[in-house]
Amino acid sequence: MKLCIVIPNYNHTQVIADVIAELEPMGLDIVMVDDGSAVSAQRYLQQLNERFDCLHLLRHQVNGGKGAAVQTGLRWAYAQGYTHALQVDADGQHCLADMQKLIAKAKAHPHCLISGRPVYDESVPKHRYLSRYITHFWVWVETLSLSIKDSMCGFRVYPLAPCIALFDSRALGTRMDFDIEVMVRLYWQGVPSLFIDTQVIYPEQGVSHFQPLHDNLKISWLHTRLFFAMLPRLPKLLLRKPRVDS
Repeated sequence: MKLCIVIPNYNHTQVIADVIAELEPMGLDIVMVDDGSAVSAQRYLQQLNERFDCLHLLRHQVNGGKGAAVQTGLRWAYAQGYTHALQVDADGQHCLADMQKLIAKAKAHPHCLISGRPVYDESVPKHRYLSRYITHFWVWVETLSLSIKDSMCGFRVYPLAPCIALFDSRALGTRMDFDIEVMVRLYWQGVPSLFIDTQVIYPEQGVSHFQPLHDNLKISWLHTRLFFAMLPRLPKLLLRKPRVDS
């Protein structure tokens, strides 16, 4: 397994230097995709690019969404010869101490998507918490399986070859809907997801780009499309043997 780290970033400057400093001792290349940030943020991210030798900065001229930034980062990683990419968010929500657990599980199951399963504290916004459980239900329907424990956590190790094949075969969501869609469609293609529990916090001064109305509407439309796309796959999904996590 040849691993790098992918960080999508849109105007996140508050804690990103601390995130990179915590990641640097791992000795892995880090690709950060600046997704059309404001000029002041662009300058700051460029300063970080010059400060950290492990950092590779890519830039979208206009904001395309978190999903678009992640796809750009994964394509870059695959083109550089990496087999897997660890996605980390730029806002400090993820418990980076759990990275080794993700990586160890990815090494044991290199053909699976390995994801965090969030354990929340009282900082989680109630609307985010509720929307996750609605999405859990629809993902279980779309896959006819309870094996996907969480489809919205952005703390993941992606196997790159099946991801790039999926990206090349169809256009996926480019915003907050991406995390859900890529997991469901990879499952349909025979790439299961495995999970580790991980603490997720919402920092008091953190900046979230989740728009409750707009993003929940996009996610609802995504589930509608996935449900109808699941129907032709129904016989195959029904015949799939349950997977036992290990």
